Amino acid sequence: NCGIRFVEVETLEEYEAAFSDRTVMTLFFNAAEQGKIGREDWIRVAHRHGVPCFNDAAADVPPISNLWNYTQMGFDLVTFSGGKGIRGPQNAGLLLGRKDLIDAAALNNNPFSDSIGRGMKVAKEQIVGMVAAVDWFLTQTDAGMEAEFRRRADRIAAQLKSVPTLTSKVAIPSVAANAVPHLLIRYDQARVKISPVDVAAELRRGSPSIELNPATGKAESGGLPSDENTIVVGVWMLESGEDLIVARRLREVLTKAVA
Repeated sequence: NCGIRFVEVETLEEYEAAFSDRTVMTLFFNAAEQGKIGREDWIRVAHRHGVPCFNDAAADVPPISNLWNYTQMGFDLVTFSGGKGIRGPQNAGLLLGRKDLIDAAALNNNPFSDSIGRGMKVAKEQIVGMVAAVDWFLTQTDAGMEAEFRRRADRIAAQLKSVPTLTSKVAIPSVAANAVPHLLIRYDQARVKISPVDVAAELRRGSPSIELNPATGKAESGGLPSDENTIVVGVWMLESGEDLIVARRLREVLTKAVA
């Protein structure tokens, strides 16, 4: 790093004790909302010590209102990924909050060539893409996006009805990150003799290469009610028509494994 030291804390007591006259900022990982320190306590303690607090909310839109919810809550800086829910450039993002802190961060971007963040600069093409993505995102509605994601999940599930013992349902993670509809698929591995992890590997090796949600084959991952016998399909990153490609490949791999 560039000379700083991270102090990781899990409890409110540890957080209180971690402050010193050298503390310059606190960082809250927004997806850790089920941890032992809530957002309001994080802000309260930091501000009592006169220290700004930063919320890493990279994957935490939708809902669209999260773009302003956390700054209104009192966080001094909030960051969102340009990709993920906003659907913009993966190597760009948003930094929102106090102007003086954003001005300080901007000193590590173009046109300052001798700064710490030289290797992480965002080019003008990504900036234009980010602006376009934000413009698009703010024309959407939470209800409209959820309805479209559910339609995609339903279309995939409909193509898999012929697979013996297969059941499916749509679920939304119980945490802030990636809180959109996902398709959860289960089946009896005594009849369909392939594990979800192996299904993921087959799809990855295929053409086109398809990447399932990383919660596939894992217990209670990312706030989803998954387990070792669950395929998790994230539909919100798909382009129009790609849901049917995913459905076709899933059906091919699962049908081939039927005993």
